Amino acid sequence: MGGEGVRGSVLRWACGLTVLCLPTAGWAQDDRGQTRSEQRQAETRGAAGRSEVVPYIEAAQVLSAELHPGDDVVTYTSLAAGVDATIAGRNSAASVSLRYERRIDWDGDTADGDTISGVARAGVALARGGTLEAGGLAARTRVEGNGAATIGGFAGDDAGTSQIYSAYAGPSVHTMAGDVEVEGHYRFGYTKVEAPDAVVSAPGAAPADVFDASTTHGAYARAGVRPNTVAPIGLGVGGGWTEQNVSNLDQRIRDRHVRADVTVPFSPTLAAVGGVGYEDVEVSSRDARRDATGNPIIGPDGRYVTDEAGPRQIAYETDGLIWDAGVLWRPTRRTSLEARVGRRYGSMTYLGTLSYAPNARTSLNVAVYDNVTSFGGVLVDRVSALPEQFDAFRNPITGQVGGCVASLEGGGCFAGALGSVNSAVFRSRGIAASYSVDLGRTTFGTGVGYDRRKFIAAAGTVLGATNGLVEETVWYAAYASTQIDARSSLSADVNASWFQSEADPAGAVFGYSASLSYRRNLIRGLTATAAVGLDGISRENLDDFLSASALLGLRYAFY
Repeated sequence: MGGEGVRGSVLRWACGLTVLCLPTAGWAQDDRGQTRSEQRQAETRGAAGRSEVVPYIEAAQVLSAELHPGDDVVTYTSLAAGVDATIAGRNSAASVSLRYERRIDWDGDTADGDTISGVARAGVALARGGTLEAGGLAARTRVEGNGAATIGGFAGDDAGTSQIYSAYAGPSVHTMAGDVEVEGHYRFGYTKVEAPDAVVSAPGAAPADVFDASTTHGAYARAGVRPNTVAPIGLGVGGGWTEQNVSNLDQRIRDRHVRADVTVPFSPTLAAVGGVGYEDVEVSSRDARRDATGNPIIGPDGRYVTDEAGPRQIAYETDGLIWDAGVLWRPTRRTSLEARVGRRYGSMTYLGTLSYAPNARTSLNVAVYDNVTSFGGVLVDRVSALPEQFDAFRNPITGQVGGCVASLEGGGCFAGALGSVNSAVFRSRGIAASYSVDLGRTTFGTGVGYDRRKFIAAAGTVLGATNGLVEETVWYAAYASTQIDARSSLSADVNASWFQSEADPAGAVFGYSASLSYRRNLIRGLTATAAVGLDGISRENLDDFLSASALLGLRYAFY
């Protein structure tokens, strides 16, 4: 498939569909100083006792047929155990979907293996204004030779697949000290990618390794007063610190900033907002160990071996004035729009959020973002931005979580974070949107986004060839479920992504998957499932891949 054909198809999809995901800013507040997200959390926690924990076991038979370029047919048995839980207490809220699956191949060892998949988000109130938050994601992806990742991999095919884990935890505080609003948080995160494939960074260059593991630390604090409290305008001061440590070549991001901000109301619904401050950002790494001929050494895991004794080399550093200015519009409690333009990282930056909930059954969220981060940092941010109350949609054949969760509380997509698993630090800019509807018997949600990553690497190191190169990802995810009658339901999900990297001469990659499932309750706790699925990858200069799958299974839930 040609590059323009792939790009055109994806952009037409993206333009024709509305979407989901990413954290929204907390500038918009009601008269009590609460953000709309906090209002929803408070309402959820106020409904004490609405909790449900459902463990289950499952057995299924799967047939997967390769349609192109080969004609292999794989049959295997899937045995799984998992739990789906929703907890809504007065002082806590959580959603968990966790699944362990064992595959047993009938004809060989192609599909044999174990997988763990799931998504979780929780918040527990510790004291007035204080919360302990945590979350995690376990997902299976198929990794291409250029680092592009497709959610879920393929049924019956473990070649090129990788397991990804990410989790975070930390306390948050948001309270009032008289007229002063005080907020702060600390977050620790960890991300791990298993089973990498080498990535060629440029024609004739040595392979760059896929992301391995990272830790992230983030702390933020702010104090401020709202307009018409001590002055006609709102004033605030705050600061933050983040550090990310990537195991690949000991890459490190350090970012420290302080800033003052102001809110100037023009009317009860419109205000000008802005801020000015100082920021110090540094990105550094070490080089790979070299053999006698000067070539970088690659370890048994397919990644470069870090030269721990070598000096740390600066890849990027900037310090000085940062600023931004924009508008905040809140015509109703259900609508909030914020748009800003400013200067950060030595160049112009553009940020924005839109939150629109016309009624209690519908939610629209859009976010424009710009930051310096890593694959691990992006994934931790996406997981921490998930709502505390959601339903996880899974591919019924692979058992993997989709790119979005079902929720009306705000952004619920993480598909954009999984577009590429390349290891180098990057500046990430993009836009993501989500739209979700809950009509009782029918639930629908869709998300779409564009992500642009410009890599940052130290000259003279093995990653130096990637410095300044750009990756682009357009992603799309959708889910839908409807109750046919008292005992039957129908569900569908779609995930797709278009990826192109300047480091890869092979051109763009378009990966997609879709499934349709029918479920019927036989007796209390016992459900039969029939499902079909389609998975594929289209490449510009390589053979396309396409497979179809079918499943018949039984699940017993312990209510």
